[in-house]
Amino acid sequence: MGQVLYRKYRPRTFAEIEGQEHIVRTLQGALSSGRVGHAYLFCGPRGTGKTTMARLLAKSLNCYERMKGVPRIEGVFSHAVIPRLEISDINKIPCNSCHSCVEINEGRSLDLIEIDAASNRGIDEIRNLKDSAMVAAPGAGYKVFIIDEVHMLTPPAFNALLKILEEPPAHVVFVLATTEPHKVIDTILSRVQRFDFKKISADKILVKLKRIVRTEKINVEEPALVALASAASGSLRDAESALSKLIAYTHSEKITAEDAAEVLGVVPLQVHENLIDLLARKKPQEAIAQISALFESGVELEYFNRQFVRHLRDLLIARIGYLPAVPASLTGLPAQTDMTPEFLIKAIGLFVKAGAELKFSPIPQLPLELAILELTKTS
Repeated sequence: MGQVLYRKYRPRTFAEIEGQEHIVRTLQGALSSGRVGHAYLFCGPRGTGKTTMARLLAKSLNCYERMKGVPRIEGVFSHAVIPRLEISDINKIPCNSCHSCVEINEGRSLDLIEIDAASNRGIDEIRNLKDSAMVAAPGAGYKVFIIDEVHMLTPPAFNALLKILEEPPAHVVFVLATTEPHKVIDTILSRVQRFDFKKISADKILVKLKRIVRTEKINVEEPALVALASAASGSLRDAESALSKLIAYTHSEKITAEDAAEVLGVVPLQVHENLIDLLARKKPQEAIAQISALFESGVELEYFNRQFVRHLRDLLIARIGYLPAVPASLTGLPAQTDMTPEFLIKAIGLFVKAGAELKFSPIPQLPLELAILELTKTS
C-alpha cells in the first residue's frame, strides 16, 4: 500500500460518508437550492469526517456539473444566478471527473486553501488570509477556506477573522472545523452555520473496515476487525489508522485477533466476554489470573478497563431492553441467567472506581483485583 488507508479510502462523494446523514442532507439541500452559506462551523470528535465533509463541500461548489450554464462576468462565474438543481442532479455532484474536482482530489487546487490554526494561530496569518480572500478564485468559481482546529486562534486573530466573516466577498466560503466549539468566541458562532458531527457507531466502522480489507484482498479475522471498531471510540480515522499499522506489522497469511492484541494493544472481544462470564459465575481466581495475564502481556490496564466498562454498559442497556437490537459487539456474549441488571450496575460501579484508582496504585493490577473480589464474594 503506497498510501495510508484513511487517505486512500477518504470518501469522494456524499453517498460514501458514514454516520453523518443529517449533515449530508442539509448541505445537499443548500447546494440544490443555490443558497449556500458564507461560513460554516463543523464541530465534533476527531476522526468523524469534518475535514472530509469540508472538502466535499468545496468540490461541490466548484464542480463544473453544478456550474454548467452559469454565466460569467469578466471570466468569473456569477454566483447570484446559480440555478436550482433537482435531487437526481445533486446526487451526481461532486462528479470527481471535471478539472476542478480532480485538482481538489489531488491536493493541488488553488480554489481550496486549508489552514491549520494550531500552527498558524496569530493575527498575521489571518490578515494574510483576508488578503487572499479579496482575490477572485483562480478557477473562476468559489474560493473555499478550511480552518482546522479554529479554537486555537489567539484573541486578536479571532477578531481579525470576525471582520472577514462580517463582510465576506461573494466568492468566498469559510469552513471552520474544531473538536472544542466551546472555545470559539460567541461573535464568531453567531455568524456561522453550525453542524455537529456524531461519533460513528462501531457497526458502521466495522462495515467500512470489512470493505477495505476486501478491496485490499487482505485476510483478516472478523474478531480482529470487531476489536478495532470497538476500540476506535467512534473515530473512523482511528480505526483505519490502526488497521494500517496492523497490516504493516503483520506478515502472516491471516491476521488474527491475537495479532491485533499484540501489535496494537487492542484486547479481543472474547477476552471481555470471558471475564464477564467468570464474574457472573463467581470465579475470582480465574478472573484475577486473566487480569494478571493481560498485564504480563503488556496490555495497558487503564485502556483495558475503559473498554471493559463499555462492554458492561452495553450489556446492561441490552438487558433492560433500551436497544431495539443487541449491538454487533455483543452478539457472541453468553446469556448468563445470573447476570441481572443489578449485577451489571454493581459491576460498572466497581470497575469505574477501579479505573480512577489505577493511575495511583503501587501495584498496577490491584484495583481491578479488588473489584473482582468485591463483585464475586458470596457472603
